[in-house]
Amino acid sequence: MKRKIRKFYQAVIAELTEHKNTFFVYLGLRLLVLGILILQIFHQNYENAFLCILTLILMITPSVIQATLKVEFPSPLEIIVLIFIFSAEILGEIRSFYMRFLYWDTVLHTLNGFLCAAIGFSLVDIMNRQRKMKFDLSPLFMAITAFCFSMTIGVLWEFFEFGMDFLWNLDMQKDTVIHSIHSTLLNTGGQNQSIHITNIQEVVIDGKELGIEGYLDIGLIDTMSDLIVNFIGAIIFSTMGYFYVKHRNSKSLVKGFVPEPWSKEKHSDIED
Repeated sequence: MKRKIRKFYQAVIAELTEHKNTFFVYLGLRLLVLGILILQIFHQNYENAFLCILTLILMITPSVIQATLKVEFPSPLEIIVLIFIFSAEILGEIRSFYMRFLYWDTVLHTLNGFLCAAIGFSLVDIMNRQRKMKFDLSPLFMAITAFCFSMTIGVLWEFFEFGMDFLWNLDMQKDTVIHSIHSTLLNTGGQNQSIHITNIQEVVIDGKELGIEGYLDIGLIDTMSDLIVNFIGAIIFSTMGYFYVKHRNSKSLVKGFVPEPWSKEKHSDIED
């Protein structure tokens, strides 16, 4: 057991240090997170300190996945994943980029759809090329699988956001100010026809104006917007993946996002 743990640890370290570009990005981001962690502890902001620790753990997961599944992540994929984690947790949550920049969340969810489609596509592509497994999947089927995998991850994440808001009174599903509502609940006649209220400029609750210059949509628009941009990212990569498999173009952009199985020669010293 100890031997297996030692070999696994060696594999993780090997993956961390193998690609110089990836390692320098990983090291630089990790040092930044450690510096922010120290500042958060100094200011007794333990919630943000926890986010920093979570970020440090997430940053090592690509290498753990590679060592566990015995696959090789291309440098572009690993670097983008690292930057994505840093952008979502440190910049988005701790530095409040979600509030400062209108489209920060939209960009990250689009990228998430793209990356998850790449991961789903890679899993199918690796199985499809395994000699031990009798798979002969068409490029269209692989593209559809990648798309479905990405959308499933996106939906599960929205479930998680809703659960956190509902159970712990958070606001992960950000609210949106709107100026019109359309609802059948406002139809006092009991008919299934929506009542339209437009040009809403202010909302008053218990005699107090909210001061938002409109009506407050609680999370629905944010959730649907996230799923739509996730859909766009998934469609983009799935389409690219389809043509990559169909023609196996080594110069394709997709090549930089598709992991390869470990080569026995390269990792012979840490293979079981």
